Amino acid sequence: MAIEGRSEARPSRIRLGMIGGGQGAFIGAVHRIASRIDDHYELVAGALSSDPDRARESGAELGLADDRNYGTYLDMAKREARLKNGAEAVAIVTPNNMHYPVAREFLKRGIHVICDKPLTSTLGDAKKLAALVEKTGAIFVLTHNYTGYPMVRQARQMIADGELGDIRVVQVEYPQDWLSQDLESTGQKQAAWRTDPAQAGAGGSTGDIGTHAYNLACFMTGLDVEELSADLSAFVEGRQLDDNANVMLRFSNGARGMLWASQVAPGNENALSIRIYGSKAGLEWSQEDPNYLWYTPLGEPKRLITRAGAGSDEAAGRVSRVPPGHPEGYLEGFANIYTEAARAIRATQNKESADAEVIYPTVQDGVKGVAFVDACVRSSKRNSAWTKLAI
Repeated sequence: MAIEGRSEARPSRIRLGMIGGGQGAFIGAVHRIASRIDDHYELVAGALSSDPDRARESGAELGLADDRNYGTYLDMAKREARLKNGAEAVAIVTPNNMHYPVAREFLKRGIHVICDKPLTSTLGDAKKLAALVEKTGAIFVLTHNYTGYPMVRQARQMIADGELGDIRVVQVEYPQDWLSQDLESTGQKQAAWRTDPAQAGAGGSTGDIGTHAYNLACFMTGLDVEELSADLSAFVEGRQLDDNANVMLRFSNGARGMLWASQVAPGNENALSIRIYGSKAGLEWSQEDPNYLWYTPLGEPKRLITRAGAGSDEAAGRVSRVPPGHPEGYLEGFANIYTEAARAIRATQNKESADAEVIYPTVQDGVKGVAFVDACVRSSKRNSAWTKLAI
């Protein structure tokens, strides 16, 4: 499969702002790298911390101009909207509870938003945000970055083309081990906010990584979950949010599924994997070995499809950069979401519709993710009773 060229002529870079992601943050640096891989963006402004002094120190380290290095997101939203060359899009990389108030201020000023997942910390805020996106017409992109991996796109296309037949079984899991001990009590920043209901919302592992697994299952199959049965646990003593989730799923077409999300599974780093079985064939994909997709037609030997290799289709090829055998992974998949966002933003600026092949997680996908967390919490409180998603 030929690789799509990345050297086509393009307009000037999109002026990007960032909220959060300053000193000590992990995901902010990932967003900045991803935004630059395909050269579609330039970081021009930021309010990189909730602490004004820390925000300005972080911005200075990144080389932001003094007058575009803000102490608060509200100051930034107001001034950037007035500037002739103000930010055209903003990346939100804060704890979950800040996603809604920050996105609201930029959306209502006509600035496009690229937001980390989950969409918000409450389902009510998620629905209000979706309504605001519809009202403003701004582009809203949620960085479920695994949907940007070439072999995930390959699997999605194969399923849409009917190569698996009727989807019957979906098994998806995302185990980690980094919260196997009480890391939050040591002051570790990433653990502290992810285990704090005031910042993370009602879900722990369900919100942090369970939403990734849930989104991946829906994205690849094209199916929605109608109801679920969840058993949530907080195994670390004193922890307020779940660190392990076992969830049974019932999909809209009658398919059944199982989702496991855990941050207390020793020996696992970021072991997101998915298996999808239909009436004709099955597919298997693993995030830690992302350039390979296993395809097994019923009654035949397994077949290995490699990124950009024999059997790979155009859906994978358009988001690949280098020939097969050269690994592409997390940062490149993340960059694909940013590049799809750039294409959508430019189409809107030109008063055009983006090409149908431009695919990215939307605000509605975000609402579904928060509804998943909400349903898991409600189900678990009722002894794992089957619970419909409140979408």
